[in-house]
Amino acid sequence: MTDAEPTMGPISYLIVEFPGNRMTGEGLAELIELSDRGIIRVLDLAFVTRHDDGSVTAAELQEIDSGDFDMTVFHGVSAGLLDQSDFDDAAAAIEPGSSAGILLFENCWATRFVAGLRNGGAELVAAGYIPLADIAAALDATETD
Repeated sequence: MTDAEPTMGPISYLIVEFPGNRMTGEGLAELIELSDRGIIRVLDLAFVTRHDDGSVTAAELQEIDSGDFDMTVFHGVSAGLLDQSDFDDAAAAIEPGSSAGILLFENCWATRFVAGLRNGGAELVAAGYIPLADIAAALDATETD
């Protein structure tokens, strides 16, 4: 990274499964709030459906039944970074007959932290998430010791 390039926070993704293609819209208002507060910046948001035969298709926002939540608020939220390989990866993570939301976002809260590290000569080389079930299992294991 050169001095002329803008500093960004780490980029993360989430894949959220909606079993049986049922989405309530719950949680989406919080996504908007996180973005409005500058904690994250949504880079891409896409939805896919894994059909019973295993095939996968991208779903347009107007096709998403999200209960009472107005999905049009997300219309145009796309940097074009997600492609068919991402849709296929998401589909492989969910059950047939289900849909998934794929969210790609910048962790804006970490931008100044990352900039400070880079100013000191460091580079962020890896990041990740640990599934909550794994954390719970590890905590349970320490309680039995």
